[in-house]
Amino acid sequence: MLALKRFFFILVSVLLLPGCFNDDKNTSENSEKDAVEVFARQTEVIATDLEIPWNITKQDNTFYLSQRPGYIVKVDGDSGRKTVQNLEVTKKILHSGEGGLLGFILAPDFNTSQEAIAYHTYREDGAVFNRIIALKLTGNTWTEKWIILEGIPGGRIHNGGRIQIGPDGKLYATAGEAGNPDNAQNLQTLAGKILRMELDGSIPDDNPFNNSYVYSYGHRNPQGLAWDQNGNLYSSEHGQSAHDEINLVEPGKNYGWPVIEGDEQESGMVPPIFHSGNVTWAPSGMTITDNKIYVSNLRGEQILVFDLTEKTVDTFFEGAGRMRDVLIEDNALYTITNNRDGRGNPREDDDKLIKLPLGE
Repeated sequence: MLALKRFFFILVSVLLLPGCFNDDKNTSENSEKDAVEVFARQTEVIATDLEIPWNITKQDNTFYLSQRPGYIVKVDGDSGRKTVQNLEVTKKILHSGEGGLLGFILAPDFNTSQEAIAYHTYREDGAVFNRIIALKLTGNTWTEKWIILEGIPGGRIHNGGRIQIGPDGKLYATAGEAGNPDNAQNLQTLAGKILRMELDGSIPDDNPFNNSYVYSYGHRNPQGLAWDQNGNLYSSEHGQSAHDEINLVEPGKNYGWPVIEGDEQESGMVPPIFHSGNVTWAPSGMTITDNKIYVSNLRGEQILVFDLTEKTVDTFFEGAGRMRDVLIEDNALYTITNNRDGRGNPREDDDKLIKLPLGE
């Protein structure tokens, strides 16, 4: 098992993509890359041969990684030993396009309850949707216990999928506009929104819109959620052609898609605090520490750091391919690659769970 846990140094170039492609297109379309910086960072590969992992969650020194085809891989952080855990759900997980088993988080009382929450795509009556469910672990099987929310519009692209429990104890979820830009501005649909709910699926009394799960709207395909030390919520979002975004999310606000992007302004719409301009990041999972936002990037094949104090953007890590999620704990950053998702170039032993030191 020690072979799964290797230490090596990667000398890599920070590559910025000059074209106007986004994560909805195959990476083979990107024919030119400009190297602008070279650096080295110590890297520990904890686990290999994962199958399109989407979400990292961790309890003590055990990782639980959702795999987009529809199962969980449990990884021992010391030995790298992997255990496959199946899901028994009432509606079959649809692994098609960008859909499948996406967000997965352990319940706050997981040690005693053995429960978790998952977000997955499904098909019903010929249409594609997403749902959020509660699961309970028995042995190596996760069984659906109840439905938190379903009927979130889905599609081959733009399913969102990130779920997180906020500092207020509420459950937040990102929902893409399912490939229909008009959904984002329509408050009568859950698509193109960030949603907020109680852990039992009920609507909080203090949500910004009466009797609605909608927390914010005007989103294209948000895929990351994180809070800073002051309780401010941030989200990462895919732009149409570059112009990927990092947004400071406030209740009831309109974030502009498809009306504005980048530096464009429109009355009643909120521009991003950071955006990629003519470069494509395709940002996904994110986390915040020391007033810095760490964001995994798919198309950009890197982890970027957004300094909220200095208002700067730097590259933390690159060289392992498409990056899907990040988690920070005990002065280390954990990340997962997505080179087997149909848009990357799989390397030996992909996909991987990687550990990186936060210090230089």
